[in-house]
Amino acid sequence: MRLHRAREPIFFSAPALHLSLDYHSISHCHTIGLSPQKNKCTGTMMPLVVTLLCLCVLKMGGFSASVTQATVQSDVLCHDWGVWSEGSVQVYDGEVTWLYCPLFSHPTLYSYSQTQNSSLSLMWYRQTHTHELEQPINLKLPTLHRNREYLWIQPATAPDAGLYICMLRNISSCVKIGVELEVVQRGGECDARTRPHLNMSIPFDSEKTLTCPDLNTLTLPNSTHSVTWYHHCHSEYFQGDREVKGDALVIYRLKRPYAGLYTCVVSYQMNGRSLQFTRAINITPVVPDITSKVPNILNPARDQIYTVTLGDKATLSCRVLLPYLNEEKQEIWWTVDNKTVEQLADPRFSSPEAKPEPGSFYFGNEVKERVLHVMDFSSDDLQREFNCSARNSRGFNTSRAVLKSQPYVPTLELGCGLGVTLALMLMMFVIYHVFWLELLLLYRSWFGSDERYTDDKQYDVYISYARNSEEEEFVLSTLRRVLETEFGYSVCIFDRDSLPGGTITDDTLRFVGQSRRLVVVVSPCSSVRGTQALLELQAGLTSMLQGGSLRVVLIQYKPVRRKSWVKELRRARLALTLIRWQGDKSAPLSSRFWKQLQLELPVRRNTDTHTPLPDITQHTHHRENTHPGKDKLIDSYSTSAL
Repeated sequence: MRLHRAREPIFFSAPALHLSLDYHSISHCHTIGLSPQKNKCTGTMMPLVVTLLCLCVLKMGGFSASVTQATVQSDVLCHDWGVWSEGSVQVYDGEVTWLYCPLFSHPTLYSYSQTQNSSLSLMWYRQTHTHELEQPINLKLPTLHRNREYLWIQPATAPDAGLYICMLRNISSCVKIGVELEVVQRGGECDARTRPHLNMSIPFDSEKTLTCPDLNTLTLPNSTHSVTWYHHCHSEYFQGDREVKGDALVIYRLKRPYAGLYTCVVSYQMNGRSLQFTRAINITPVVPDITSKVPNILNPARDQIYTVTLGDKATLSCRVLLPYLNEEKQEIWWTVDNKTVEQLADPRFSSPEAKPEPGSFYFGNEVKERVLHVMDFSSDDLQREFNCSARNSRGFNTSRAVLKSQPYVPTLELGCGLGVTLALMLMMFVIYHVFWLELLLLYRSWFGSDERYTDDKQYDVYISYARNSEEEEFVLSTLRRVLETEFGYSVCIFDRDSLPGGTITDDTLRFVGQSRRLVVVVSPCSSVRGTQALLELQAGLTSMLQGGSLRVVLIQYKPVRRKSWVKELRRARLALTLIRWQGDKSAPLSSRFWKQLQLELPVRRNTDTHTPLPDITQHTHHRENTHPGKDKLIDSYSTSAL
């Protein structure tokens, strides 16, 4: 901290004499050898004896006649106590305030009366937000006045805000501390947001006299004052149970509506100026001292049982209702086998300080909770005695906690197992939803039975399609080749396997009856009444209705409107599987089309490795054993015979 030479005093000390001289006075005195700037000393004339004593003091202290202020200050280290947060002052703009030097708040260290009898001197400095250096206080200003350890500002304005520093020092020691001054604007004649200067707790139906805080500080001469009281910032007429007597406000019987903020405004005249200051008192009604004030233990209750888990952490809660006893300290503690946690010295036991429950404060009474933590609770701890106790000046109360153990439940292990199980179930659901065809085919290959060993039928598949159409090329060049060559099925195609000279109706019925599956390629031409394709469909449906082993599978080569379907085909669609051909997308053997079709066909084991299916457009159209007379319409008699 830098001190300014223009106003800084210098102190001289001797065993039998303590003398303080101002630099201005020394500079004006020719007798002590400093460079004089004026021809006379400030203040009263110094006697010759005092002048000679000053010279003796300088020589005894080892200082020459040309000593400077910087030389003295460089030898003194000032101890900074920081800023006293508890002593910060808030004042309204235009009101009187005073700052108390916090150094005298510890009488065992410093006392103002003792400093008057010693070499220590009290000085005030100020540090504003615009200046980093500490500026000395000019006590010659009309608004500043020092009275013992108080610094008065009459009145305080916004520029007066800042950090004020009080310093005690002599030639060999220095100590200082700061006090913050905040100047705020008043929100009207009375500000309800003001910070209370005093908090008071008064019992219900009791009498109390309120005096304005710091009113007794007005001991300056030639001052007269008046006090105006407000309740909740209303200058109401106090009557009935409240009355203003002189400077005080008397509450004869405290009621609940009388609680809250009381404001007193002190106005006085001094040296022809009107000054005032404001103080606030917060009144809190409390329960009167007519009931039992012994602490009441709420938990553990008489019929309460604490459930603990062996091997786990146990937490025991103690809740106590503490009555109001005018800021008296009340104690709550846990004991284990009549020993406190501190006496046990066991790291497994811990008990933090009691904490008030939120919202439990009721007119001074409050509920506090103190918990006891026991790590790794064992079966031996069940044999211990756990007691919660509470005490104040009115009495003592204790309650024992009854414990009951429960088997250890491996919640972590169960949770992990359940999580893994759910994850596996979800994964299996996703796998089945995506690969259900592959799973069914795999299951059929392992556990399915080959129908060739259970019946005497000749063909595995009979293909029904519309003749002289685009579907015929699909059947002969793609469907037949894959079923016979790739899958190893025995396929029956009427135009290829029928002998010349036979009856179309009889041969069709015979071929259908000798087949295990009837694959019907649905197209606009196959649903025309009177065609062979319709005859083959009717034969397959009739065999299924009669309980035969024949199953009908529908393949939609091209989209067909339902309205154009014959009645037999519409009925069959509701009960039969329909597999759709999607062009080039369905051409590879790994496509969904061939997997669905293979799922509907008989089981074949140890089939050869499938080869990729080439594009169907690369195959030429071949027709084998075609019968030119078989594409004509079947007569009505043959159809009705079926």
